[in-house]
Amino acid sequence: MPDFADVAADISQTDLDHALHNAKREEFTIYFQCEECGTEIPEQRRRLGSVTLCIGCQTALEAKQKHFRG
Repeated sequence: MPDFADVAADISQTDLDHALHNAKREEFTIYFQCEECGTEIPEQRRRLGSVTLCIGCQTALEAKQKHFRG
C-alpha cells in the first residue's frame, strides 16, 4: 500500500501533466473566426498570431478604448 507521500506525488504529477497538456494546446490554437461576429479572419491577419477579432471588430474595439481613455 502506498504511503501518503507517494499518493501526493502521483496527484502532483497528474496535475502537472494536465497543465502542460493544456498549455501546449492553447499555445498552438489558431483562430479562424471572429469571436464577436463569427466572420472568417483573413489568413494574413491570422499570421499575426493570437488574433481573435476580424478587422472591423478590432477597429471598433480600439475606437471604444480610445473613447474611454479620453
